[in-house]
Amino acid sequence: MLDKVVIANRGEIALRVLRACHTLGIRTVAVHSTVDRNLKHVGMADESVCIGPAPASESYLNVPAIIAAAEVTDAQAIHPGYGFLSENADFAERVEKSGFIFIGPTADVIRLMGDKVEAIRAMKAAGVPCVPGSGGALDDDTATNTRIAHDIGYPVIIKASGGGGGRGMRVVHTEAHLANAITMTRSEAKAAFGNDQIYMEKFLENPRHIEIQVLADGQGNAIHLGERDCSMQRRHQKVVEEAPAPGITPQQRAEIGKVCVDACLHIGYRGAGTFEFLYENGRFYFIEMNTRIQVEHPVTELITGTDLVREQLLIASGEKLILRQEDVRFSGHAIECRVNAEDPDTFMPSPGTVKRFEAPGGPGVRVDTHVYDGYKIPPNYDSMIGKLIVHGRDRATAIARMRIALSEMVVEGIKTNLPLQQRILADGGFQAGGQNIHYLERRIAEAKEKAIGLGG
Repeated sequence: MLDKVVIANRGEIALRVLRACHTLGIRTVAVHSTVDRNLKHVGMADESVCIGPAPASESYLNVPAIIAAAEVTDAQAIHPGYGFLSENADFAERVEKSGFIFIGPTADVIRLMGDKVEAIRAMKAAGVPCVPGSGGALDDDTATNTRIAHDIGYPVIIKASGGGGGRGMRVVHTEAHLANAITMTRSEAKAAFGNDQIYMEKFLENPRHIEIQVLADGQGNAIHLGERDCSMQRRHQKVVEEAPAPGITPQQRAEIGKVCVDACLHIGYRGAGTFEFLYENGRFYFIEMNTRIQVEHPVTELITGTDLVREQLLIASGEKLILRQEDVRFSGHAIECRVNAEDPDTFMPSPGTVKRFEAPGGPGVRVDTHVYDGYKIPPNYDSMIGKLIVHGRDRATAIARMRIALSEMVVEGIKTNLPLQQRILADGGFQAGGQNIHYLERRIAEAKEKAIGLGG
């Protein structure tokens, strides 16, 4: 078992990792920026090290400082959480070369899956269904690109190979706009990701976002823990997630789950990971793999009874998976609402001091947050301040519990998106289930136009 772990992150995920470590008797080192010295997990950690000033580029993205913190505290491993350096192959490589364990996949696998063109090629070789596309990077030959788009069929989407989070992509509906879209996306990709490689795919017009959670020990054992529906999105950012996905049958789950397990074994995957798919007309289309723990991992934990962060730590300790696929059981339904410090109408960030914080309770309610009375939310990082998760025996029960929990949650002193979440949970389309990835943005736009809420 690992003896001491550096938690190279902040906020609720850092606290989540700390608790999992302490459950296993692993000592913790919290690294933090100057503005984060009062974070809850910093006070709870066995040791803490300040790694730089508030800007993430000088602290949470400061690779030498993080590795130095591991060295001076005699830690064995580094857990990157999500975001920041969690999917940075160079960081994982530096960690391992410095003599520490990176709690996640190998650098080669992170690099492979971080390059969308190579990832699609690898997934096709592993038998994973992919969106019809160019099958590789686009060059500057306009005639060839026009032929590829014609063969795929409009609309198509141009994507940056090194992109993610909804950035570096452009939808093209006609041939007349293709060449300009390719040029602009290539330029944006170079500026944003330092990599101007782009590729083309069929643009699915009304898909859902369904993802499969996997665990693999890198020693020939892998399992899946079912799917999550993350279709409630705004500007490609997830707002509400749930598991299992409405309308996905046990047979579909077993089939696509096995495909993902086989792909893990094919690429030599290690740790927790997520295969993300677009789902349309009963078919799954791979879009990317996230080689880290996901923000929405709690909904999977609640329906399977599996502590995913604990499993990450055990795998990093060199242990083989004890769970087998036949051991995985799915129980009830879980929903997660992301709680952001932002205006619920304009979506502008709302940093400041939390003057009053009250978490909801009751059966099946879980709150993952680092916020407390008097906590000052800095303007330097992502606006998410917590996650409200509920579990019920079925989806209707989970929705009812979430609506109650949202009404009970109190965050004063700043603006939050709680009113938006309440409108989503009251929305008839959401309650029916199975909406596509454009649904929420459409409802938000309609509400603004009519100056009414999302209800009904």
